[in-house]
Amino acid sequence: MKENLRQSMAWLHTWSGLLTCWVLLLIFAGGTASYYQEEITFWMEPELHGVAASKAGSVDAAEMAVKALQARAPDAPRWFINLPTARNGAVRIAWTAPPPPEGAPRKRQRLKSALIDPVTGAALAEPRDTRGGQFLYRLHFDLHYMSPLWARWIVGFCAMFMLVSIISGVITHKRIFKDFFTFRPNKGQRSWLDAHNATAVLALPFHLMITYTGLVTLMFMYMPGAAQVAYKGDRDKFTEEVFPSAGKPAKKPGEAAVLAPLRPMLEQAEARWGAGGHAGQITVNHPNHANASISVTRAGGRDLSYKQPAMQFDGVTGALLASAGEQLAPPAATHGVMYGLHVARFAEPLLRALFFISGLAGYAMVATGAILWAVKSRQTQAKALKAGARVKLGTRLVEALNIGAIAGLPIAMACYFWANRLLPVGMDKRPENEIAVFFAAWGAAALLAQIKPDRAMWRLQLAAGAVLFGAIPLLNVFTTSSHLGVTLIDGPSAVAWFDLTVLALGLLLGYGALRLGRGKAKPDEKKAPAVNAGVGAAS
Repeated sequence: MKENLRQSMAWLHTWSGLLTCWVLLLIFAGGTASYYQEEITFWMEPELHGVAASKAGSVDAAEMAVKALQARAPDAPRWFINLPTARNGAVRIAWTAPPPPEGAPRKRQRLKSALIDPVTGAALAEPRDTRGGQFLYRLHFDLHYMSPLWARWIVGFCAMFMLVSIISGVITHKRIFKDFFTFRPNKGQRSWLDAHNATAVLALPFHLMITYTGLVTLMFMYMPGAAQVAYKGDRDKFTEEVFPSAGKPAKKPGEAAVLAPLRPMLEQAEARWGAGGHAGQITVNHPNHANASISVTRAGGRDLSYKQPAMQFDGVTGALLASAGEQLAPPAATHGVMYGLHVARFAEPLLRALFFISGLAGYAMVATGAILWAVKSRQTQAKALKAGARVKLGTRLVEALNIGAIAGLPIAMACYFWANRLLPVGMDKRPENEIAVFFAAWGAAALLAQIKPDRAMWRLQLAAGAVLFGAIPLLNVFTTSSHLGVTLIDGPSAVAWFDLTVLALGLLLGYGALRLGRGKAKPDEKKAPAVNAGVGAAS
């Protein structure tokens, strides 16, 4: 144990951060990008860039969607309708395939979907197959190439360590707010400490909120005991109270019947939800059958809570069957707000941009903390080398992992976007191939870092990330008709902002590579390049 509380907290802060920092970098990278997952997906579907933003109301768009579904899939057991939003002007309709005849082998039902114009109902050009921003969103808690259950346990473990690291870091700092306004460049270890303090304090409320709410979103998986005791093992009752839904599950289809008009149901729902409340998702169970039911869920973004009220109607008579989510019990309401804070669906453009910047600050905080540990270790190693000792494998490993995670992740993300433009549009399993490019690029960067984790490798990988990100707007010129020369004037604005953002990230990475290139090796670096020629020398 250390001599006093502050020293104990400093030790705890160092090791709780170091042991999980590389996974935390991935979580921050994917989670920060997720604030714009719809815009990223839109950018990665250039076939839709010419679609004008919808001015149709939710009721008109829903009626047009029902007409399109009646024409495409009247016998489908279930319809799904996602109505247009301020961030997505098209209507996405989806349906499940009819079940096979009796006696035929049953296959897993797969959704078929289409995009339609909410005004005319005409089918829009089917975009290229891509996971878009959804991949980055799922990546930050499912880690992709592993069991989602194990991934969420790993992510939760790292989030718990980060919460410990944040609290212990606050206790450790005597002058936490004064240090925020202090930065001393070209001072080696002191510069990295200043950078770590500034990025940590800059978004400290965000870091606490995003870490704690991330744990809350999966708390029933991490701590199932309380729910099991409180509900005496009745999982159905627990689910009904904590995750309420409107109505009962759909029964098997009955006799054929005419589907009731959707407009009165939507008008009744929106009148009940009050000003500003409009439908976001609609599910029709067993359309065109006597026991059809229609569930209408309010669009998110009106309040902090992720849980939105829903109403279920009889699909033939239009009568209200049930409603849910309007008056939640305090625990369920609290959980909904915590979840809503984490995903920030409520955020307007300015607040969303602030969340994004805070996420980047979190990435920088974790990165500077990892580099700071390596700089300190290098200084200790330099003294040991003068005494004839050998370089410790742990220091070299941390250096290599730092390069592979901090500089390698931007390379991987940029390659993901390049793959979206360069892979053939009709390629089989195209989304999987885009994702494979992401991991192949990241793996290559991490492998190169293991071979020679020195300052030149930092410079090389930062420069590679700068070129890949900075050249994305240029890539758009040759692969689409929606490049900056067009989008800055005529839109769509989401594509223009994406290109400007990746250009800014490329310039930031290029500045880092340039700073490293200007640094001069110190005498002790020439004696032990494998240990002392890292980033710390250029700070």
